[in-house]
Amino acid sequence: MELYARVNILDGRAVRLPYGTLDDVIYLDADPVARSLGWIAQGADRLHIVDLDAAIKDDFRNRPLIREIIAEVDVPVQVGGGVRSNLEVDRLLDAGAWRVVMGTVAITDQVLFWEICRAHPGQIAVSLDITEDQELVTQGWQHGSGRYLEETLIELASAGAAAFLLSEVGRDALKEPPNFDALQVAISIVDEEVIAAGGVRDLDDVRGLLKVKSGDKHLAGLVIGREVTSGRFSVEDAQALLTGAAKDLGPWSLEQLEEEAAAYLRVLTDGGDRDAAMTMEHVECFLRWLGGGTP
Repeated sequence: MELYARVNILDGRAVRLPYGTLDDVIYLDADPVARSLGWIAQGADRLHIVDLDAAIKDDFRNRPLIREIIAEVDVPVQVGGGVRSNLEVDRLLDAGAWRVVMGTVAITDQVLFWEICRAHPGQIAVSLDITEDQELVTQGWQHGSGRYLEETLIELASAGAAAFLLSEVGRDALKEPPNFDALQVAISIVDEEVIAAGGVRDLDDVRGLLKVKSGDKHLAGLVIGREVTSGRFSVEDAQALLTGAAKDLGPWSLEQLEEEAAAYLRVLTDGGDRDAAMTMEHVECFLRWLGGGTP
């Protein structure tokens, strides 16, 4: 699973959207370029940039800034927001974008979406914003579409989408868990990459996302942002967890080892053994080492 760092841009500044709408926008940084470089320095694998002015206002004032970000960083950058024409896709790819993310048009004009995917194979992802009951919303989270996740995934995969970013509108990512059911539906239906784009509360949610699978298919990525800036965990913490999940631990998975270690520690501490604390430290260090961290 790859870690994507989110950079939302509004009025030339990096912002946070606590509930996925502009109602409670929080301005974070006047320099999105520096913010992007900071994410890479922390260890993010890729950048996910959303141009909110373009998405909501059809205002493309941020495009030169996005071009500058792409030129400055050394990781793949996918860009979304206001991409509603072949011309705009061309402009972003010419600017160096690794992948272009489409939203509203993919839902409302599938003929155009087919044409764009044919012209740019493997370079078009779709951002799917859903309600709790898996209805798709469009135009910057402002309008219900009357269409639902399962049917939409099938149609857009057939059209040539390279990946799907899935998030739930109205959810507070720091208080509510990801929509695991919707993510499970997505990976069970399509072979293309599915990326959890709605954020997580903590590392336990990351572990939960690692368990979402269908056959040999897993989630391809996780978009992070305010859970890191608010101090819930670091990019390094998340990367250590993902590295551990990818390790070959012989007949044991990392999750199984964690469960067995927890059971073992419960047995030790129930007896009130003063040495249990030291044993607990040893086991925790061992698990961190298995997960790719330091002892």
